[in-house]
Amino acid sequence: MKDPSSGFATRAIHHGYDPYAGDGALTPPIHVSSTYAFQTAESGGRRFAGEEEGYIYTRLGNPGTRLVESRIACLEGAEDAVVTGSGMGAVSALLWTLLRPGDELLTDQTLYGCTFSFFHHGLQEFGITVRHLDLHDPEVLRSAIGPNTKGIYFESPANPNMRVVDIAGVSKIAKEAGLWVAVDNTYCSPYLQRPIELGANFTVHSATKYLSGHGDLIAGVVAGDSETMTRVRMFGLKDMTGACLSAFDAHLVLRGLKTLALRMDRHCASAMSLALWLKDRPEVERVYYPGLESDPGHEIMKRQASGFGGMIAMDLKGGHDAGLAFINRLKLFTRAVSLGDCESLVQHPASMTHSTYTPEERLRHGIGDGLIRMSVGLEEVIDLERDLEQAFGRL
Repeated sequence: MKDPSSGFATRAIHHGYDPYAGDGALTPPIHVSSTYAFQTAESGGRRFAGEEEGYIYTRLGNPGTRLVESRIACLEGAEDAVVTGSGMGAVSALLWTLLRPGDELLTDQTLYGCTFSFFHHGLQEFGITVRHLDLHDPEVLRSAIGPNTKGIYFESPANPNMRVVDIAGVSKIAKEAGLWVAVDNTYCSPYLQRPIELGANFTVHSATKYLSGHGDLIAGVVAGDSETMTRVRMFGLKDMTGACLSAFDAHLVLRGLKTLALRMDRHCASAMSLALWLKDRPEVERVYYPGLESDPGHEIMKRQASGFGGMIAMDLKGGHDAGLAFINRLKLFTRAVSLGDCESLVQHPASMTHSTYTPEERLRHGIGDGLIRMSVGLEEVIDLERDLEQAFGRL
């Protein structure tokens, strides 16, 4: 199923696999071998030299992981992709491949906590400068580009405060300056947003989240041009991180992709309903959701995505203490990190996913101490509203 005219859901189910070529198995088999045999020693040498296609060792890929890569690349509009053992495995494999000591990386104000930690406690320790900008306005980028700037990395929407960056605007300016752009597309998935089609060079995902959708695996993926993806696979993944994906988890990612379109429609619809309900609650100081017309990212999101996603952030009146009390009184929402699962999840970024920031850094990067992040699941939205209602009623 390589017909580019096929719809998204069709490609998510069929692309890259022919059951008639796989002994009739409707579901692709799981290849559990760690290593692969060569017909001759010369064949093995050619594979190691990159002169012959074929599998060598599962750290470099196997039929199952290769199918996942092909399918996600197709959905993202990329030439190729590389799957990894986690989302941070994807981020680090890509950036260890692209950056060298003395280089500068520009990024937005807000990043996922572990990405922030990797940038400031990892990349900077190896001589790479990381500088934060307010990329909500792409024009800020023009004057910030320096002689050592190599690329721009950002999330849109950002984790956890839902900041939206104009992907096309940033990518246009970056291209004019000869820089690459990498976008963390975890919050949207390719069903809603495809950064490469908007001008970015690379997308990364924590495939743990919406791509898989069931909270039962850890995985990551980076997508981009074929030449760079080969470098990521043979250097960033093979040599620098070793963050390979297991055959079993590759199988589960494929399972998740089959229902991605259906799940995202439900996530988006329920989140929109809850955001509209929450914005009028007297207990709520502010709701952060780009689907709301009052949200600063609303118009940008309308241009670059086909939906507003399933993530909501909000500040309660009463700040930190009110936020924790509210979370502790929820019954249907599960207190847990991660996102994109069938179950609705709620967490407190300042003490959980973004605790790698100091309090001063959180303030500077727009992550309030009382901010609450919700991942809206697939339950009946009326039941989620009832749960929020009873938690508000007990504050």
